[in-house]
Amino acid sequence: QVQLVESGGGLVQAGGSLRLSCAASGRTFSGYNMGWFRQPPGKERELVAALSWSGGYTYYADSVKGRFTLSRDNAKNTVYLQMNSLKPEDTAVYLCAAGRGAALLHSTYTYWGQGTQVTVSS
Repeated sequence: QVQLVESGGGLVQAGGSLRLSCAASGRTFSGYNMGWFRQPPGKERELVAALSWSGGYTYYADSVKGRFTLSRDNAKNTVYLQMNSLKPEDTAVYLCAAGRGAALLHSTYTYWGQGTQVTVSS
């Protein structure tokens, strides 16, 4: 069992930055792919960024490529999502997740955090 807790969300003006953290407890998450998802109001959940368990593969959605950076610190059991040049359309609840298998498939993510709200004002 892996427990995930996100933090770092908040209200920021367009063009600003935030760094989200996802702390894992329970079983070590070093063997898991880690993903950051977001769910805007009234819309479906989408995968924003993913990092394979080995660190050898990283995925970013086109909408965030060049602005967001996902990293992990296995020693601290924490993953981060650095978000720069934020836009109003980035407003959403952001959730981190851990899973095994294909990192781009939502269905492979077994463990989920509760989410943290990110609001970007124009």
